[in-house]
Amino acid sequence: MIALDALDIAILGLVQTDASLSIADIAGAVHLSQNACWRRIKRLEDEGVILKRVALLDAEKLGAGMTVFVTVRAAEHTEKWLENFAAAVRRMPEVVEFYRIAGEVDYLLKLQVADIAAYDRAYKTLIRSAKLADVSASFAMETMKCTTAVPLPAKV
Repeated sequence: MIALDALDIAILGLVQTDASLSIADIAGAVHLSQNACWRRIKRLEDEGVILKRVALLDAEKLGAGMTVFVTVRAAEHTEKWLENFAAAVRRMPEVVEFYRIAGEVDYLLKLQVADIAAYDRAYKTLIRSAKLADVSASFAMETMKCTTAVPLPAKV
């Protein structure tokens, strides 16, 4: 973890809430000059704290409103198998999150699809990608909380 002061944390809170804010807006909110604010943001980017700036899109309005959580148990546990499986999953545009996890299952995928038929197409792509021991899906009925905001350290 890198050392952050209260101004860094305030800046991070602002940019992760609205990345479209101008340097002037951010600087005014944290009571810094624009140059000082820009230098801090640049340092946070250079140090990899700020990974990228994106626009969040409405999946429902774009025809991908069904969220599916898929668990996968691998049929084998070799480095080559993992490389092939991970590459295949990363090529699937409907997979928006992909994790290797500990526990009874090996991988957790989050998909955004239009409907059951779209999920079925993604499922068929997934099972063709590698030898799998088990694939199970859970369909989200309602989004109770969804955020991209990372919890920030308490202000120092």
